[in-house]
Amino acid sequence: MAVLSVLSPLSTASSLSATSSSAPGDGASSSRPHPIDLASSGRLSKLSPSLSAHSGGALPATNGCSWMQGSSIYHQTGGNRWRLKPVRSIFPTKPAQVSSVQDLFDFICSGPLFDKLGLNPEKVAESVDKWLAYGLHLCRLFQLNDLYLTVPEKARLYHYYIPVFLWCEDQISQHFSKFKEGEDVPPLVIGFSAPQGCGKTTLVFALNYLFKVTGRKCATLSIDDFYLTAEGQAKLREENPENALLKLRGNAGSHDLQFSVETLTAVTNLTKEGMKMKLPRYDKSAYNGKGDRADPSTWPEVEGPLTAVLFEGWMLGFKPLPVDVIKAVDPQLEIVNRNLEAYYDAWDKFVKAWIVIKIQDPSCVYQWRLQAEIAMREAGNPGMSDEEVEDFVSRYLPAYNAYLPTLYSEGPNGSDPEHLLVIEIDEGRNPL
Repeated sequence: MAVLSVLSPLSTASSLSATSSSAPGDGASSSRPHPIDLASSGRLSKLSPSLSAHSGGALPATNGCSWMQGSSIYHQTGGNRWRLKPVRSIFPTKPAQVSSVQDLFDFICSGPLFDKLGLNPEKVAESVDKWLAYGLHLCRLFQLNDLYLTVPEKARLYHYYIPVFLWCEDQISQHFSKFKEGEDVPPLVIGFSAPQGCGKTTLVFALNYLFKVTGRKCATLSIDDFYLTAEGQAKLREENPENALLKLRGNAGSHDLQFSVETLTAVTNLTKEGMKMKLPRYDKSAYNGKGDRADPSTWPEVEGPLTAVLFEGWMLGFKPLPVDVIKAVDPQLEIVNRNLEAYYDAWDKFVKAWIVIKIQDPSCVYQWRLQAEIAMREAGNPGMSDEEVEDFVSRYLPAYNAYLPTLYSEGPNGSDPEHLLVIEIDEGRNPL
């Protein structure tokens, strides 16, 4: 299932109720009994009247995400940012089919990440108000009618985004517990290492929104924001005329590492009220798609104290490998591998908690990118041709084939297994 098909039009709505077992590929795991009666246990309280108030406010500036297009109350503008667009009616056209909280509780407990995250029915029952509140926030963000969520929609929210957010909250709690009262606490940098097109930007978009509506300040950064300027990229091409992997931005060597260090150092020092900085952004549309660093006047501003920094990228956490291993994949990777040796100090050492989104086959990247470009063209926006997509992805596949096996077997460079979450997804971007 493609991501673009995950969110069905609201007119094809289904009941919120769901059985604990689902059809193959819908993102839900097999059923398991949960003999907890939420109503009789007294663990479910009424949602706070302040919930709707928390839902308001401006949306944080983040990178775009394809599966929201056509469904969200936000539209993508220049520089990969989101702005409010006219909202269509989402009132149901037929009587609501509202299920009990018990049904949703059972659905939550059937999720594929349930055991991996150390959840159990008792923990979910005690925090079911929080699950409901987070679900309503995300329905608002993605303009979904919570009375008519399809099974894939429920799975995306309650089996994926909300469980990951709860894991992030736990990591933040552990991080803050290491500091004494009155000490300045730096924000926790959470790294998201995941191939292009697998949904990492959308995941970060959702997590950032949940942090915002729950009253915590957060900053988002991508490795894309640290690409060399157009001038720097031109120089890189001139210095490596025979290396196709360095012809365009992407691989190790095409980033401004000193700028990365300066930015990450500054953002992790935003520990007090009134401390501010602008976050760099990259404009991929500049110079006919070759890209350039966006004008600083367009960079979003963040103010401390920050709770977390969400840092995402397709090659975040990659480790340099022996030369013979690299050459066996692609001889052009040798210089890329040498460049990668400097990336730990520039990126990875700042990350204290990791989320790795694992894919089964790197060739999925081509299909996902192709889907996104086709959708852009059908929407009347500029998009790469099928041949251009193939050429674009071909520059990344050698690195995927070389570095992903080690990333998956050993974890990101410098990571601690106690602060690492690996989520394997299928071709439809659903957790397994």
